[in-house]
Amino acid sequence: MTRLDTDAVWLKPGQVAERAGVAVSALHYYEQVGLISSRRTSGNRREYRRDVLRVIAFIRTAQRLGVSLEKIKDALDQLPEQQIPGKRDWMRISRQWHDDLTARIDELTALRDNFSNCIGCGCLSLTSCPYSNPNDVLGQQGPGARRLGEQKVAESKTRSRTVPSLFS
Repeated sequence: MTRLDTDAVWLKPGQVAERAGVAVSALHYYEQVGLISSRRTSGNRREYRRDVLRVIAFIRTAQRLGVSLEKIKDALDQLPEQQIPGKRDWMRISRQWHDDLTARIDELTALRDNFSNCIGCGCLSLTSCPYSNPNDVLGQQGPGARRLGEQKVAESKTRSRTVPSLFS
């Protein structure tokens, strides 16, 4: 792996990609959707500020946790543009995501603790399953995949910090 000189402020795409563990095409995509930015040299080559490594680590971690690129962009748009984001900036984002991440943790815990029961029971009943659809409440709401559509509508209308429970 390439060692980065601590004095280097601007890095070439290959250096950033190698250090961040992403493809150069990922850098271009992140830039295209407004997650990161670069400058152009006199030879029209991209250069990235060194602190983009922290931003990319944040993007990749958030994506692994299931956070949408739209939410990631909303958070990154709150960081200062002309200076390197500091601890306070990252803490502010962390506080904003706290409730959403806690809800995700609760859902994943419920899924982990109950999923094997659901798969292992063999009932194959989506109308009476106590885990996925107790008392067929979803069937009473209309046809189709109710939870998935409900979550997308709720996110687009309210931009709520809470996520509908998988098991409620």
